Amino acid sequence: MISIITADGAAEQTQLKAMAARAAAQSEDIVQTVQVVMAAVQAEGFAAVERYTRQFDHAVPCEIPPEALAEAYDACPPALVAALEHAARNIRDYNQRLIKKSAEWPSPDGGMVGRILRPLDRVGVYVPGGTAAYPSSVLMNVVPAKVAGVREVVMVTPPTRNLSMPVLAAAKIAGVDRLIAVGGAQAIAALTYGAGFIPKVDKLVGPGNAYVAAAKRLAYGAVDIDMVAGPSEVLVIADQSAQPHYVAADLLSQAEHDRLASAVLLTDSQELAQRVSEEVERQLAGLERQETIKASLRDFGCAIVCQSLEDCVALANEIAPEHLELVTKNPRALLPLVKNAGAVFLGAYTPEPLGDYLAGPDHVLPTSGTARFFSPLSVDAFLKSMSVLEFSRETLQPLAKEIVTLAEAEGLTAHANSIRVRLEESHSEPS
Repeated sequence: MISIITADGAAEQTQLKAMAARAAAQSEDIVQTVQVVMAAVQAEGFAAVERYTRQFDHAVPCEIPPEALAEAYDACPPALVAALEHAARNIRDYNQRLIKKSAEWPSPDGGMVGRILRPLDRVGVYVPGGTAAYPSSVLMNVVPAKVAGVREVVMVTPPTRNLSMPVLAAAKIAGVDRLIAVGGAQAIAALTYGAGFIPKVDKLVGPGNAYVAAAKRLAYGAVDIDMVAGPSEVLVIADQSAQPHYVAADLLSQAEHDRLASAVLLTDSQELAQRVSEEVERQLAGLERQETIKASLRDFGCAIVCQSLEDCVALANEIAPEHLELVTKNPRALLPLVKNAGAVFLGAYTPEPLGDYLAGPDHVLPTSGTARFFSPLSVDAFLKSMSVLEFSRETLQPLAKEIVTLAEAEGLTAHANSIRVRLEESHSEPS
């Protein structure tokens, strides 16, 4: 069962604080270890990468040839390949519809201004390995980069005796240019600074463990990053019309991620909260990751009963969840009130796993309240813009006096002089 809390009470605030604190807690030992690894790779290059890979993974970094991706693709069950291909098509279509174009337009003062968009040149994608295998993460991170026109996508994944066949197949489907078996903080450092055959990239994307997250945080500035992802979370807003077994199933699906995952129900119905809690207990008995789910729901799961659905949305905006499900009689009526969420799922037949795998929008989403200012990963993340300006003598001249005035107000006399020398010239163009 999950605990049921009344909104505006001390228990509610305690629960919200616990949810917020779970992402902020980061072991100082992890940070210190990662700082040492990053500094060593920056100073020593590939020698440090190889040393740490031997130490942590008992392996040697190596590049996986394209033939291995093709072989994995052929070896995967046809049904899995078909599902991966379907997901890739939807992700590609979604991002192609989002892509922005370069544009130029007349300035109000007669010149021309605009913005030119260019894809990043090289992007690094981290894909977790070990006991976990996430081919969906390969697609969600790589396909938008390829749609943007990134010249080279370099994927890294921890070296294991047998790399995941579905992950390799997904890499082929997504269009990965290079796949390197190297993981952990040393992989992030190698992509940040360049190390031997591992190239420096412009941006790092993709999920990872606490060491990878700490390394990405330290890498930011030398390269760009997508975000520092925290534990996963779902928040479901449901009313009396919701099916309790649907809501319970969605809470459980999120809680199985890890012990720090958060699964919360907001409702205006005490009866629904009770029925969902009972359904959680019933369905849990048939699931595999019971210990993980129990710990997640015990520490970071609950049902909060609010006075109204509007109050539920207001609380959701305060939490700014990664995933927000609106399982109400009229979910679109609540949508205009939603301000902060990574992704919004409307209605009883739009569960969060649909977004995780197949719908098309990216499942790389802001967590831990950062949906207040971060956006989901998309093609936009792999494009950069440059401003462009073009003025003639005739369109510059009317603006010159004010430019000089502004430059002198800032004490930048050379800026003012750059304008004056043009005003002092004759009206004929210089030869």
